[in-house]
Amino acid sequence: MGFKAVILTISDRGSRGERKDTSGPEIAGLLRQTGMEIVGQEIIPDEKELIRRALIAWSDGDQTDLILTTGGTGVSPRDVTPDATQEVLDREIPGMAEEMRRRSVAITPRAMISRAVAGIRGRTLIINLPGSPKGATENLAVVLPALAHTIEKIKGDDRDCAS
Repeated sequence: MGFKAVILTISDRGSRGERKDTSGPEIAGLLRQTGMEIVGQEIIPDEKELIRRALIAWSDGDQTDLILTTGGTGVSPRDVTPDATQEVLDREIPGMAEEMRRRSVAITPRAMISRAVAGIRGRTLIINLPGSPKGATENLAVVLPALAHTIEKIKGDDRDCAS
């Protein structure tokens, strides 16, 4: 999978240096195992406008094929990652988020309050993951088998999906 990926950790405490980011490095490790190149990693506070700007900056101009966010997908007042993501998407891919929630609920009932979304901006796939390292890696594992095909299709691959 020779694609380029960016990981955005959304965390107020992480952005202030009060908490070490463990989810971002875990996700990066999994992606590297598939052959993806990590071209950027940032920690951003739970501020909708800052999240929007980062998603736009990384996705516009064909800089990256995949943006994964980790954190801010729940229901607390500062959890605005899905809201910011929806505002920048051209098209949503609901099946990815639905399947991540479905599989996660089998592990913990708290997963049903995830508001994570997945979709496309330009030619970049954007997926929200939970903030905990365990939740982020479990959810990434759910969509990992479909990533290469999805990115190829977003980039314009016109081969039949059945072939």
